[in-house]
Amino acid sequence: MGRMDKPLIWIRSEVKTPPFSQAARLEAGYLLRLLQEGESLGLPHSRPIPVIGTGCHELRITDEGGTFRIIYRADADAVVILDVFKKKTQQTPQSVIETCRRRLQEYDRMMGS
Repeated sequence: MGRMDKPLIWIRSEVKTPPFSQAARLEAGYLLRLLQEGESLGLPHSRPIPVIGTGCHELRITDEGGTFRIIYRADADAVVILDVFKKKTQQTPQSVIETCRRRLQEYDRMMGS
């Protein structure tokens, strides 16, 4: 790990096999590693999701069994993982948006932001 790498802070969930296939888990790990190194990812891998909060994005992992989303915020000192879920519809479910907003508020309050 380089000295500038950001830690991953898992508020909820993890990436594991199953439900992810090994290939999807490796892709997710690779993309998260880029984020830790300070890379800024864009489409098709990552898309802003400002409805959850400033600086929030979703990683898009396509798997043989479906499509997964990893909701995150890349802070200056960490990559905060808010949720991991299998996407079943075009839109992000309202329940996921509300849960992520709440987790982000709790995290920011805990960190004194």
